[in-house]
Amino acid sequence: MADTGSTSSRRMWCSVPERVQLHLAMLALQFGYAGFHVVSRAALNMGISKLVFPVYRNIIALLLLAPFAYFLEKKERPALTLSFVVQFFLLALVGITANQGFYLLGLDNTSPTFASAIQNSVPAITFLMAAVLRIEQVRLNRKDGLAKVLGTILCVAGASVITLYKGPTIYSPSTRPDNTPPLFLSLGDAKGKNWTLGCVYLIGHCLSWSAWLVLQAPVLKKYPARLSVTSYTCFFGLIQFLIIALVIERNSQAWLIHSGAELFSVFYAGVVASGIAFAVQIWCIDRGGPVFVAVYQPVQTLVVAIMASVALGEEFYLGGIIGAVLIISGLYFVLWGKSEEKKFAAKEKVAIPSTAEHGNVRTSSHIKSSLTQPLLPPSTESV
Repeated sequence: MADTGSTSSRRMWCSVPERVQLHLAMLALQFGYAGFHVVSRAALNMGISKLVFPVYRNIIALLLLAPFAYFLEKKERPALTLSFVVQFFLLALVGITANQGFYLLGLDNTSPTFASAIQNSVPAITFLMAAVLRIEQVRLNRKDGLAKVLGTILCVAGASVITLYKGPTIYSPSTRPDNTPPLFLSLGDAKGKNWTLGCVYLIGHCLSWSAWLVLQAPVLKKYPARLSVTSYTCFFGLIQFLIIALVIERNSQAWLIHSGAELFSVFYAGVVASGIAFAVQIWCIDRGGPVFVAVYQPVQTLVVAIMASVALGEEFYLGGIIGAVLIISGLYFVLWGKSEEKKFAAKEKVAIPSTAEHGNVRTSSHIKSSLTQPLLPPSTESV
């Protein structure tokens, strides 16, 4: 019965157009990451080590991904060469060690809302990196190129408005009957922290994340086994974090889990934010491209605002509504630009064979005329 249900669910999912699958996957990914902001801050507030936390997170992610990668990609997985090992190591250094390390250091010195907001620079950075490396083609003389640029700017602007401009209150959560404070009320408190240093760490986190998104694209072309790439990346990231933690973290108590809340935060980070999120994200990068994945990042800020309203008792302000409209508009422009770009590419593919065929006809007719007609004009021959 369970197999029948899973088979029917799989068939239903496969019947959904790939474009819809990509959008649903990216929306689910943003919800998962939004919850991770709150869970991570909870773990830091409980005193969990910033070096031990990512070690456990990547252990869980590797245990979750490795079996699927091994059994599902046996036939399509290329041989592991020294070149691939170096590439996976560098992907782990950029996308896991630097990315997660800078994030935790930045989050510890700021707040979940600000960490989510500053991550909205990722689409712009990714767009620039992909354009410079010519992974993403941007033609400003065409409407699709202008739409992608405008959409990215609108997404970043919308997320910035949500964070920086409050305005009048539009919605206020109802007061609880027992006057108890909202869940996790103190999670956003960053008193006594170095806010400027936290911003620097978070900028490093965004640069690492963007580089990871861009660098995965050429690796996947040579090594198309997506789950295997993610597993190898997690493995090398785990090794790197483990070495750093063993050298720097000398307190043996830091390696112990002291409460159920800490255990939940570790499992959420490993299963949702690493295991599932990495697999979903790498699939979306392979099918939609790095900029398509990055442009969904501003949606996370909107989701964090909603979660903050529920868990932290925060109110909705006019700035949040304006920002949401800008984000949706930006997503429309970018996705429309990507759609138009595919149409242009399809037209070019059709035009190239027809041009080649036309050229072959002209060449053959030219050869035929040269062979059937005399090399010298009749007047010359008669003479």
